Amino acid sequence: MKKIIFIFLIFFSLVLEAQNANELFSKANNLYKNGEYSKAIELYTAIEKQGLESDELFFNLGNSYYKLNKVAPSIYYYEKALKINPSNEDALFNLAFAKRMTIDVIEDLPKTFLQRFSTNIIQKLSFDTWAIIAVVSSFLVTVLFLLYYFSFSSKKKLLYFNTTIFTVFILIISVFFAFNNYKTVKNNRTAIIFSPKVEIKNAPSMNSDEVFELHEGTKVVILDELDNWKKIKIADGKIGWIYTDDLKEI
Repeated sequence: MKKIIFIFLIFFSLVLEAQNANELFSKANNLYKNGEYSKAIELYTAIEKQGLESDELFFNLGNSYYKLNKVAPSIYYYEKALKINPSNEDALFNLAFAKRMTIDVIEDLPKTFLQRFSTNIIQKLSFDTWAIIAVVSSFLVTVLFLLYYFSFSSKKKLLYFNTTIFTVFILIISVFFAFNNYKTVKNNRTAIIFSPKVEIKNAPSMNSDEVFELHEGTKVVILDELDNWKKIKIADGKIGWIYTDDLKEI
């Protein structure tokens, strides 16, 4: 009986928390519509601090910071929205506008065919979405196989056999894409520069030489970390060390 009561209390608290978050989100949206962007950010951030995440929440945060001409936070939250939902076209569109406010002009290194395929196909959907496609495909494979097994018509058997094979192919591809996407997201740690201007060093030390400099809003890839330093790489292949407080991991 005590376990049932405990489970009920947990469920009830989760429901109340969700209702509170929905109310805050609605109030924040109204503040945004009225042009009170700073107040809207406070409420959106309060929802984020509750541990609740969604591409819509981060997209709205990005929009609010963009309206206040805050480059780094707007790009940071658009990137977070796209990390959850890579197919969010509004976030992609607004991110392109926000990047125009950045100072650094960095040319991307040429990508291989596999890198382009990963970016344009596999990364277009989140690993959760690919996993859902895999689950649905496995269900369809079971249904189609049963239809094939119990069918008496040769034409229907051929149809169910071919569609089963095709669905198995979709299942295998979606599982592979899900794992590949998950591995890519977990291994590729990215961050946004938040300091107005920062010197990138050739070693994790304040006394080391500067190799180049970056400005707020620039996206970097985190390769390694040591104490309060992070080794980063930018789109053109340059590598260096940056103080941890100068960036924020996505």
